[in-house]
Amino acid sequence: MDYFLIITSLLKIAAILFLVILPMVSYSVYAERRVSAFIQDRRGPNRVGPAGLFQPIADMFKLLLKEDFTPANVNTFYYWLAPCLAMMPAIITIAVVPFGSTLFGVPMVIADINVGILYVFAIASLGVYGIVLAGWASNSKYPFLGGVRSSSQMISYELSLGLAVIPIFLLVGNLRLTSVVRYQIEHGWMIAPFVGDWLNPSKWLLAVPMIISFVVFAIAIFAETNRLPFDLPEAEQELAGGYHTEYSSMKFALFFLGEYAAMITGSAVIVTLFFGGWHLPLPSWHGGFHWALVDGSAPGWRGVVGGLFNIAIFFAKVTVLLACSISPSFSQRWRCSCFSLFGCVLLCRASATINLCGLAGCFSSRLRS
Repeated sequence: MDYFLIITSLLKIAAILFLVILPMVSYSVYAERRVSAFIQDRRGPNRVGPAGLFQPIADMFKLLLKEDFTPANVNTFYYWLAPCLAMMPAIITIAVVPFGSTLFGVPMVIADINVGILYVFAIASLGVYGIVLAGWASNSKYPFLGGVRSSSQMISYELSLGLAVIPIFLLVGNLRLTSVVRYQIEHGWMIAPFVGDWLNPSKWLLAVPMIISFVVFAIAIFAETNRLPFDLPEAEQELAGGYHTEYSSMKFALFFLGEYAAMITGSAVIVTLFFGGWHLPLPSWHGGFHWALVDGSAPGWRGVVGGLFNIAIFFAKVTVLLACSISPSFSQRWRCSCFSLFGCVLLCRASATINLCGLAGCFSSRLRS
C-alpha cells in the first residue's frame, strides 16, 4: 500500500476544504452582504471584528447553535438526506481540478484521472437529486414547486455544458484536465490562443469558437448554481424561498454552502479549461526577451516558491471569476433599489398631487358656499 500517496491526498483534501472552499464561501457571503448594504444605503455587517470581518465566524456559530427544527409532516429520512446530497457534489467535483504544478515533488491535484471533464459533469449532475428530494420531502407546495423549477433548470443547462467543451477536447485530444493545462502552456490559453503568435491567422480563427464556448460554458455553469439572474427556483415573490423553505439551522447552511461551493468549483473548472489553469507566463530578459514558465519543478527553494506561486495564481483567477459570478446579484439589487426608490418618489408625488387636488376641491367648495 502506498502510504505516501494516501497521506498526501488526505492533506490536499483537507487543505482544499478548510483553507480554500470554506473561507471563500464565508467571505463571498460577507462581500455580497457588504456591497448589497452599500447599494441599499445600509451599514451591513460591521459589529464583529474590524469592519465586520469576523461576521462569518459568528454566522457559523449561530447556525450551529440554532434549534434544528424538523416539521412533523415531512418524510424524515429524505428530508435529512437532501442537504448532504446538495452539498457533496460541489465539493467532490474539485478533486480532479489541478490547482497547481507541483509542491515538494507532489502534483497539486487530488485525483488526476483520464476522464476528468466527464467526472466533473457526472458528479455535478448529482446535485439535482438533493434539490428534488428537498422539495419533495418537505411535503409543502412552495418547496415542491421550487424543487421542480430547479431540477428542470439544472438539467436543461447540462446540455449546453457538454456541447461547449467539445471544441477544447477535439483540440487537445484528451479528457484529462492536467493535459488541458499543459496544452495551454505550450500553445496559449484557450480564451486567447493568438497571444504570443500574433501573425498566425489560424490562431485568430481558433479564438472565435473558443470565445463562444467560453461564453456558453460560463453562462450554463452559473445557471446551474441558481444565482441571479437564474434564481427562479428561489423566487421569493411567489415561492417564499424555494426548495429550502422548510429548512433551518445547519441543514439550511448546507444548502447555502453547496450553492457557493458550486460557484467556486465552476470558477475553477472555467479557469482550467479557458484561462490556463495555474499557468501565468512572466517576462524574462535573461538571454533575450522571452516568456518564462514558473512552476515547482526547479530544485531547492526556487521550486517551493514556484509551486506556491502557481497555487496563488490559480486561486487568484478563481477569485476574479467568483466576483464576476456574484456581480449580477449586485447589479440586480442595484436595479431593484433604483426602481424601488424611483417608485417611492413617484408614489410620494402622486399622493402629494392627490392631496393638493383634494385641498383645492375643499377650498373651492367652501368658496361657493
